[in-house]
Amino acid sequence: MSVKTSTARTVTVATVQFEPIVGDRAGNLAAIERLARTAKAQGAEIVVLPELADSGYTFRDGDELAALAGPVPGGASAETLCRLAGELGLYIVSGVAEQDGDRFYNSALLCGPEGYIGKYRKLHLWNNENRLFSKGDLGLPVFDLAFGRIGIAICYDGWFPETFRALALAGAELACVPTNWVPMAGAESVPEPMANILHKAAAHTNGLYIACADRIGIERGQPFIGRSLIVGPQGWPISGPASADREEILLAQIDLSSVTETRTLNSFNHLLGDRRADVYGQQRPTQERGTKCK
Repeated sequence: MSVKTSTARTVTVATVQFEPIVGDRAGNLAAIERLARTAKAQGAEIVVLPELADSGYTFRDGDELAALAGPVPGGASAETLCRLAGELGLYIVSGVAEQDGDRFYNSALLCGPEGYIGKYRKLHLWNNENRLFSKGDLGLPVFDLAFGRIGIAICYDGWFPETFRALALAGAELACVPTNWVPMAGAESVPEPMANILHKAAAHTNGLYIACADRIGIERGQPFIGRSLIVGPQGWPISGPASADREEILLAQIDLSSVTETRTLNSFNHLLGDRRADVYGQQRPTQERGTKCK
């Protein structure tokens, strides 16, 4: 079913774990710039930041959100992030509070050395997000960059297996996940967060690299769990998990050409090719680089 690729497509990914402060957009953007520069100095080519990294998370009401949100592209946060990506010559995936007319979205922006590339709007809203944000309406786009195909998900999207399966079927090789994970019920005495378990499983069952950047701290009474990580396409962590409460940068050099080989489990089995679309759906995988599907 597959032909082993011979040309490596390596890129160094960084996930940045820090504590955004709700309401302090200027301070958050300054922290992002400091940390992005540090990641670049350590060799990063893609930097993934937390969910709503520019604004903080626990908004009191819609007026507070409106004061912090902006257009994507064109808003203050988007312009700052795109300028930074251009200056440093790297790719940035960051959660941002987006305003589009009278609607607000929990979004993620992708920009690179040449500027703005695209955005994703969170599909699955968590708890009070439903009071403030509209549900994402852009689907699950996959962005074709020079070194490979990149998808984006945000936080609670990771609780739905369809998220990563759809990205894989659309040809994604790396999923970047800005997130603000919170403690889950029953996790008090369990050493590994459910979020980490879910994203390791998603990477394994779809043959994807997944890079999760979480935040830390307690904001207006809401704790966040940290534990950012980068997972390889076989489902095993290749960097992290990070701590629960410290600012950290995780780095991993990954070879996106390995995804094709990883998805071929043996002479008979392929993670995407074995799907019984005749039973549970007709969506077909995008033909991968170097792969011929029967």
